[in-house]
Amino acid sequence: MTFRVRVLVRLRPSVYDPQGEAIKKAIAADPRLSAASVRQGKMFDLEVKADSPSEAKARAAEIASRVLANPVLEDFNVHVILD
Repeated sequence: MTFRVRVLVRLRPSVYDPQGEAIKKAIAADPRLSAASVRQGKMFDLEVKADSPSEAKARAAEIASRVLANPVLEDFNVHVILD
């Protein structure tokens, strides 16, 4: 069975995020908009072959930890998308 899995990768809170800061400044430049903080990240949608949603999540987490995220700088979350 194939499962759709979404992986969200973000910089750890302790890591400076220059792209997030640039976006925050761009938001602040428009007086109609405001944001207290901005953190940027990456989103990956995977199709994973597995026997169950929990197995698909585990396989995607392994992919994320080995390939998609830098474990020194980034955290990730894995969500199985059930339609």
